[in-house]
Amino acid sequence: MCNGQPVFVNAVLHAGDILRVALLEDASFSVAPLPLPLDIMWEDAYLLVINKPAGLAVHPSALTEETVTLANGLAQYLGAGFHIVNRLDRGTSGLMVVTKSGYLHDRCRRLLHTPDFQRGYRGICLGTPSPAAGTVDVPIARASGSLLRRAPSPDGQPARTMYEVLEAHDGLSLLRLVPYTGRTHQLRVHMAAIGHPLAGDWLYGAENRALIARPALHAFSIALKHPLTGDWIECTAPLPPDMAKLLS
Repeated sequence: MCNGQPVFVNAVLHAGDILRVALLEDASFSVAPLPLPLDIMWEDAYLLVINKPAGLAVHPSALTEETVTLANGLAQYLGAGFHIVNRLDRGTSGLMVVTKSGYLHDRCRRLLHTPDFQRGYRGICLGTPSPAAGTVDVPIARASGSLLRRAPSPDGQPARTMYEVLEAHDGLSLLRLVPYTGRTHQLRVHMAAIGHPLAGDWLYGAENRALIARPALHAFSIALKHPLTGDWIECTAPLPPDMAKLLS
């Protein structure tokens, strides 16, 4: 509304005009609110950081029949106006950022993969990569004939991952992983591509439920510049019990 009259976004404003904007949420995609315990690591009036457990899907998918997802719990806690900034696979645990409006979601989305939005992961892989630290720069595409699987491909989207071995014993290595891009299954695909798939990764390695019942991947840290205040938000989440057990 400009001076009380409806206008389109191409209207030219002049000094003294009074502009009124209503930021309405698009609730066309809705999920049923369900009571679900949320491990909230940080929260203010605009966004929150959640520590997601492994085995919980972020939202309903056409490929699965999830009855309870993180989105159901967020709908219960925040109502319809929530937006997930960085998604995690169902089997991946750890930190996620959720905004409370579409405007803030867009501001955070623009920060992804920049120095103002830094994500660090911990993974446990089979064997020990050599060298002990390096960068995997391998494009990733959808694997032929699969809706889920991804694969290294010269025709794929650019993908870049930094890895560092933090400790190694008994045929397993604890890694620090930093994704510089955000491709589906990127860390899992890249570790398998260099011959060291994540422990328990049934899709890109070998399933071994006696070892761990899911891919050993955890979103360990998040540091981002608040999209409104400019303050730094820093959170870490310790390794979950199933991954810690592998290192004991």
